[in-house]
Amino acid sequence: MHNSLLAVLFASLFALVSARAQVPTTDKQADDAAAVHRSAIVIDTHCDVTQWMLDKNYDLATPDPKIDVNLPKAEAGNLGAEFFSIWVDPKKYPGHYAQRAFDLIDSVYKQAEKHPDRMVMAFTADDIVRARAGSQKKLAALMGLEGGHAIENDIHLLRGFYRLGVRYMTLTWSNTNEWADSSGDMTKADVKHHNGLTPFGIEVVHEMNRLGMMVDISHVSDKTFYDTIEVTRAPVIASHSSARALCNNARDMTDDMLRAVGRNGGVVNVNFFSAFLDEKYRVAFAAQKTVREAAVTAAEKAYSASHNGAPAPWTVDEKVNYEWGSKIPRPSLESLIDQIDHIAKVAGVDHVGLGSDFDGVSNLLPQGMDSAADLPKITQALMDRGYSAIDVQNILGGNMLRVMREVERVSRELQTTQR
Repeated sequence: MHNSLLAVLFASLFALVSARAQVPTTDKQADDAAAVHRSAIVIDTHCDVTQWMLDKNYDLATPDPKIDVNLPKAEAGNLGAEFFSIWVDPKKYPGHYAQRAFDLIDSVYKQAEKHPDRMVMAFTADDIVRARAGSQKKLAALMGLEGGHAIENDIHLLRGFYRLGVRYMTLTWSNTNEWADSSGDMTKADVKHHNGLTPFGIEVVHEMNRLGMMVDISHVSDKTFYDTIEVTRAPVIASHSSARALCNNARDMTDDMLRAVGRNGGVVNVNFFSAFLDEKYRVAFAAQKTVREAAVTAAEKAYSASHNGAPAPWTVDEKVNYEWGSKIPRPSLESLIDQIDHIAKVAGVDHVGLGSDFDGVSNLLPQGMDSAADLPKITQALMDRGYSAIDVQNILGGNMLRVMREVERVSRELQTTQR
């Protein structure tokens, strides 16, 4: 009898919670969320449209349903600042990592020069604030170097990238480089690993601190992460990572890692890729791996055969991966909100932000999050869950502004003491 009564009580409680969760948003709540979103400086720390700008000569002012981040969609979603990814495919550009990175950087500057009334290059937290001040809000364009292999083991190149405007570097991409291990190949026996950071890797982190370049720990192995937390003198960021407790992917972060970022004062910017958000989607995506990779290889060979042996561009791989990924039902928008909520609860609400991976995982995003124009849905969903206006504004961008200012402060201090 006692167990039956408990069962009835739990069932009633579950029904009540479910009913409350499904109550439609009122007009007043929607108005409040819209006002909060408009007043926020929304910062996205990772977008791959840079490849389109360089290789396809894509103009950010041109409406295009295939593109997640362009000026019309940024303006529709009140996106205030975008970190354009400077990513160099290590397989397609061997021996030319830095040159490819320079070309991508140049493509960002060209867009800012072409559309000075709508976007502006930014290098500091104050630059972002200035870009959004007044009635003519401009998109603040920043850059993040995705993968330490691009500095070609040369500290002088790291300094050069900073001078060109790069404001964070992801220590590794999916490939282990000569000085830091990646989460992407830790199970590969033919890859030489270092058990985290090498002495040169530690030097790189210290030099990034001195320069004022944010240290990005997305993509790195767990050991590289903990080594970085131990040696950094400034807050770190994860530019596009999610929580492993909700989705068991090596690219995601454990709760212990999330807490470590919170203690460090950094920010974990949530990746929108469905296979990093939702466990069911991850399992289905992983089950495709063998056949998907075989399809990519076949497509690359077919391209080379019809182009006098030229290597296939990234668009060939992208097309095949997206075709296969689209066969899996997309998870709901709640999977993204669950991730933000989990990280806020574990690391702290001051240590979570947005790192979409837009245009890197375009049609593999959760339902309803198809481009930068959909960013207001995040604000609405968080406020529906009871987050305050100030907490939402910090998640949208305030937390990143704080970290940028602290990284800038540490840089000034180190440059003064190390003269």
